[in-house]
Amino acid sequence: MTAIPLNTPVARTSRFSARNIGRAITVLPIAFLVFDTAIKFSHVDAVAQSLNQLGLPVNLAAAVGILELVCLVIYLIPSTAVLGAVLLTGYLGGAISLHVRVANPLFSHILFPTYVAALLWGGLYLREPRLRALLPVRK
Repeated sequence: MTAIPLNTPVARTSRFSARNIGRAITVLPIAFLVFDTAIKFSHVDAVAQSLNQLGLPVNLAAAVGILELVCLVIYLIPSTAVLGAVLLTGYLGGAISLHVRVANPLFSHILFPTYVAALLWGGLYLREPRLRALLPVRK
């Protein structure tokens, strides 16, 4: 095995590397989830109406907010991001089931958590080389 000489030119990486694009993609679902968590701790009437419509007691808003916040923090820590994505996927799956149960509109309510999860996983895939190695995209 031969060593690579120290003066070998290194290929320049683009400013738009997969990691940076992944970070940019991740901003949108994180912003939504932070907002969603925050309003669960506020005593806004719209949150109470939404929970009532979904069949959840209003007094569970803070507990659901804490659960969402814990999953979000786990996702934001780089070493536990994959676990966080799995936990948030489960959380969002629960949201889907609630919307299905009350027969909310498909694209705006039932599938919205799917859009958020897709952005979470897409951003993580682009910024985490170990995940890309585990799930390679074939050309």
